[in-house]
Amino acid sequence: MTGPAQSGPAQTGLVQTGHIPVMLPEVLATLVPHDGGTYLDGTFGGGAYASAILDHARCTLWAIDRDPDAIQRGASLVARYAGRLHLLHGHFADMVALLAQAGVSRLDGIVLDLGVSSFQLDDPDRGFSFRHDGPLDMRMGKHGTSAADLVNTLPERAMADILYQFGEERASRRIAQAIVAARQQAPIETTARLASIIRSVLPPDRSGNHPATRSFQALRIKVNDELQQIQTALAQAARLLGPNGRLVVVAFHSLEDRIVKQFMHQLSGRTGAPSRHDPAGLTHRHAPAFRLLTARALRPASGETDQNPRSRSARLRALERLDESPAP
Repeated sequence: MTGPAQSGPAQTGLVQTGHIPVMLPEVLATLVPHDGGTYLDGTFGGGAYASAILDHARCTLWAIDRDPDAIQRGASLVARYAGRLHLLHGHFADMVALLAQAGVSRLDGIVLDLGVSSFQLDDPDRGFSFRHDGPLDMRMGKHGTSAADLVNTLPERAMADILYQFGEERASRRIAQAIVAARQQAPIETTARLASIIRSVLPPDRSGNHPATRSFQALRIKVNDELQQIQTALAQAARLLGPNGRLVVVAFHSLEDRIVKQFMHQLSGRTGAPSRHDPAGLTHRHAPAFRLLTARALRPASGETDQNPRSRSARLRALERLDESPAP
């Protein structure tokens, strides 16, 4: 990709603020925005993808974010792309209803950048990162149950289950036991204290990652119900795509990527045929309504991972609705 899609003023400004969009050239090359099209950025964040899409084509873009701070930050971009960029405050899992209220029922493309944004990670007051001491919060939408609520009230067994299921943390029982013992001395209210508790029972990770990485991921996913939100959002995205419409998803850890992969493989007919001994094999299988655009997940280029270490775990997968195929 050349021209403003990579180096326009919107993109440059976002990089200067510390927000570096992940796999932006690959997203644009796969989404292929065109003049007159209508698109959705379901995870607006810092607006990097939105700006690049609008710079790339004379199109209309709707953008959703559950974080009120993201909507507020986007006001300057709404002014810059007057009449072309429209922000919606809410969950991307509610995209059908949110767009319906705006009179939109069909899209030419959707992009989803899963997980937590750089703005949220780098703001100590949001409590997402163990690298900055702050209140143990982790709520993307700033309401509901916080991470502090979980670590101070959950039974030890439930805490261990969350760390194992959502963080794939093998030492989940040991960490849960340490958390319960520590909160009996005083409530765990800051990211630094929780990270210290986890570090006290785990040896340094050979990969160089902080010992609290998986536990913080698990708590964030649980607080924001992220995996269920992803499953719901993918199903709604498929309903919204018009003929030849494309869905592009960037995931950052195995749990997210597994959901995206299974969903796209199922819609594109990549699931295996039933056994000849299975009665389901006698049922007529309809031709798939979608085409898988990424036989294998795309990975960021080495130059990008050198510039932005947070991109190292990124996986991009994409799907296209076949021409005139019916909505699922």
